Amino acid sequence: MKTIDIQLEQGRVAGRVANGFEPVAEAFADNFRLHGEVGAACALYRGDRVVVDIWGGFAHPAERRAWEQDTIALVFSAAKGPTATCINQLAEANRLDVDLPVAHYWPEFGCNGKEGITTRMVLSHQAGLAAVDGELTLEQVLAWDPVVAAIAAQAPNWEPGSRHGYHARSFGWILGELIRRITGESPGQYLDTHIARPLGLRYWVGIPSEILPACATLIPPPGGGDAVAKLLGADSLTARVMGGPSDLFGYNEMWNRPDVLQAEMPSSNGVGDARSLARLYAALVGEVDGVRLLGPQQLARACEQQVRGPDAVIFHETCFGLGYSLQPSLAPGAGPRCFGHPGAGGALAFADPDAKLGFAYVMNAMQFNLEGDPRSVALVKTAYECLATA
Repeated sequence: MKTIDIQLEQGRVAGRVANGFEPVAEAFADNFRLHGEVGAACALYRGDRVVVDIWGGFAHPAERRAWEQDTIALVFSAAKGPTATCINQLAEANRLDVDLPVAHYWPEFGCNGKEGITTRMVLSHQAGLAAVDGELTLEQVLAWDPVVAAIAAQAPNWEPGSRHGYHARSFGWILGELIRRITGESPGQYLDTHIARPLGLRYWVGIPSEILPACATLIPPPGGGDAVAKLLGADSLTARVMGGPSDLFGYNEMWNRPDVLQAEMPSSNGVGDARSLARLYAALVGEVDGVRLLGPQQLARACEQQVRGPDAVIFHETCFGLGYSLQPSLAPGAGPRCFGHPGAGGALAFADPDAKLGFAYVMNAMQFNLEGDPRSVALVKTAYECLATA
């Protein structure tokens, strides 16, 4: 491994790369020079070997505090991949049948037209529960029980199974409650016990208080708090999904609040570093230090396409397996069989089973780009160029 030390106008890029992967560090540095990067990290596993582990810029730009090796960041919906992994582990262990109604495990859920909704429908965003009904306070949402009770009581937004639409936050609460009902552990506890600790990951859903100081300060995008509501109307399904429940969750400074970071929102508030997410995905497509998270058969089932086409919530094409986002809607330039999940504002983590690759990119400056985030696009493109020649 080669040590990286690239000086920037704003901070520096540090870390290490394997021979042949130096261009990834240069592409990473160019994100600061060309694409408005503030603070970020990128990691790449090839098989069970780290080939890229780099970080740079400022974790806390107001204080000009550098992004360090142990800095962690909020990854928004990139959390859906680890959450889906928890569910697929339960399915592999025959503790959960994805084709049984959710109400089999959670009886209160089986009312108001939700009786036939299966876990498969939830994992593939077909359940029709994208928007959470009911008036809830932030305190109630962060407390878990009130928000899952509201979901259990409501009617679907559309006929379950008739179409798919991105369940931006409800995905985590529904699947998290299934984890709790089946195992007796909260989703954050299950993830920590069965995934993070065996692999030595710095990744949490519900960050411990003692880890909070290591978390980078999120920088919201300009107008991100209410951009969707202004464009489509506050009562539109998309605005209700992306800002809900109860219009509490704009992309603004609220995501830096300790109570938001310490709550368990398995679809939205995963916090970790790039090397941990890359390691997680590497352990899905192969063995890493004696740990493999899913066997080949369950992984194949998890990556089988369930839906593909125009999304009823976010309109552009999406493609989902059992909880994982799939190509071609996951990562431009990545391999055709990749699976993983992006996060709002730029985060991205995925595996390529053909290349035995685990990739992750996390950052603190949110950007929304309809044509794809140029930061992650450049990193993925360069990583594959290096793989082809290394």
